[in-house]
Order: sequence, then C-alpha cells, then structure tokens
Amino acid sequence: MDRRQVLKASALGAAFSSWSAFAQVSSSQTPDAAKGLPAWPTQVQKIIFGSCIDQRRPQPIWQSILAAKPDLFIFGGDNVYASGQPWQLQNLENAYATQAAQPGFAALRATVPHLAVWDDHDFGLNDGGVEFAHKQASKNAFVDFWQLPADDPRRARPGLYHAHVFGQMGRRVQVILLDTRWFRSKLRTTDQRDAPGKERFVPDADAQKTMLGEAQWQWLEAQLKQPADVRLIVSSVQVIVEGHGWEGWHNFPLEQTRLRQLIQRTHAKGVVFLSGDRHIGALYKNTTPNNYPLYEITSSGMTHAWASAKEQGPNRLGELITQNHFALIELDWPQQQIQLGFQNTQGEWLKKQTIALSELR
Repeated sequence: MDRRQVLKASALGAAFSSWSAFAQVSSSQTPDAAKGLPAWPTQVQKIIFGSCIDQRRPQPIWQSILAAKPDLFIFGGDNVYASGQPWQLQNLENAYATQAAQPGFAALRATVPHLAVWDDHDFGLNDGGVEFAHKQASKNAFVDFWQLPADDPRRARPGLYHAHVFGQMGRRVQVILLDTRWFRSKLRTTDQRDAPGKERFVPDADAQKTMLGEAQWQWLEAQLKQPADVRLIVSSVQVIVEGHGWEGWHNFPLEQTRLRQLIQRTHAKGVVFLSGDRHIGALYKNTTPNNYPLYEITSSGMTHAWASAKEQGPNRLGELITQNHFALIELDWPQQQIQLGFQNTQGEWLKKQTIALSELR
C-alpha cells in the first residue's frame, strides 16, 4: 500500500470524510451523497472562517465552532503544518492523517459544508512561492486530503484558486479563494530584520513580479463580473493591511494597486477580504479614491495565536486579537448589513463590527 493509500485508509478507518468546493462558480453543484458528504446550503447566513491549525496541538476550538452551527466554514490556509526543510511528502501526508483523526475537526468535515485553500505551511515552504520545487507533489496531497471531485478543474490546472456561489440574487454570496503561493514571485528580503515595519520583507515595485500569475488574474476578473450581493475574497496573506514587514500584498505594491483597480473597473460590489497567516485576529478598513471602502478581516491562530504580537496598524479598526480564535461573518439580509467578529475557544465574543451593505457599493 503506497503512502496515499495509507492516508486514505487512515481517514476511512476512523470514519472521517470531507468534501471540497468545485472551482467553477455554481450554486447547483452538490457533493457526492454516496460518500455521506454534507449538502451545499441553498443560501448562507452564518459563515465561520479560520486558519493556522497545528495538527500537533490541542484543538478545543472545534466545540465552539460546531455549537455556533455555521452554514459554511472556510479554511484559509496553514490547515496543517508540514513546511520543515528538507521538505518530504511523507511529512505532509502524516500531518494530514494526524489532523483527520482529530475528533472535532472530523466532526466539522462530516457535518458542515466547507471550502479550503492553502498557505505556506501546507503549501510546503515557509514564506514560499513560485520557487518551491515540490509544489506539485504538495498540491496532489491537498487534492487527496480535501477529496476534490474527479472533474474538478483544480486537478488539471496550476494552482488551487476556485470560487463558489450560494443563494439567489438579493441574497447571493460569492466566495472567491485566491492562491497566493503557486504563482507568487520571490519576495525581497529586508535589510533590517525585526525592525518595526521591516520585520522580514520590504516592498518590491518590480513590474515583472506577480502575486497571482496572469492566468489567475484573468480568472479573477471573470469572477468579479459575476452578479453577487456579497463577495468574500479569501487571500491566505493580508491584502490591504499596512505598517508591517511580514508577508502581504504590500510586498508587491503594483499588484495591490492592480487588485483595487480591478474591483473598481468591474463594478464588483460587496467585497470583503478574508485573510490569515499572521497568527492574530484583526479588522481593517482602507478608503480608496473613486471606490467604496475595502474591509478586511484577518483570522489566524486557531491553535496558536501570537500572544505578544504588536503592529503599527494605521488602517486597523481597534486592537489586535492575540488569543486563539475564529472569525464569524453573519449576513443580516432583512437589515442589509454584515456583522464581522471574533470568538475565542469558549465561544465568547472578542470583537464585533457591523457594515451596511450600502457602504460596499
């Protein structure tokens, strides 16, 4: 029995199953009922988002997540940790098998519809991008673990970007998951390590460098032209955040500008960014000329938040969340508003922010 068979047998033997979204935007596709997979919701009202799950650490957080009864869960990357060097496929598959056997995680996969994308630690190289030599093998393991359907376009094309739509117009939610690893150019290393605002990387204005790669940029434009009332754009690294030297779209300011201009040019309303990576929770708001304000919710640290984290955060709304947490997004369609917030492992609210949908147009 090869390693992939061992992984699958372990998951099946423990009676744990999972499913993943089709890459094409569609509200009619359904998971494979023969495998006992949860059906897609006809519409979504409560969404939970989280990232940074170390399979070796305790995970009491699942109890509170399941108690919240979300319509959808979004895994934002670093869903396991297996980026040690030299990288080995066996280590990644072992990490997935360990996580699959975690009871709370297994219960969510079996009962709650969910979507997933990766970040550097399940991609395979800390802070890595296009230069990672084993990304195809890592992608194959991701495809196996999340059980992508045989006809899923992600199996054939480079990267793991995909999208899904829930609900009818008037209450339509589009979830777009970007792959910020497969195509991403190498970052420019800082000249002042650990200096505030320059901790690891500094901006690189090289026009040849990319965050998404041209094929994914074209795909994203097509998605933004689809009709939707709310668009949750998932980026494993932060998008609009300023004031730090860790990973983020600010590493490539031309790409960051291109994204803002694309949203404006396509007249895509209802955009809210979801990000992870930083081992903190926080809300951000960026006001751009000639367009509505862009909000971002970062939720990172389901098993190991950064308790001593500090950040200048010039466009942050309030304080950092530095304890283990998950993010909740609740859509109040009658009142035409979105409530964003965080809960801890006990299900206690840590922060809330309400956004009127009229503000995102």
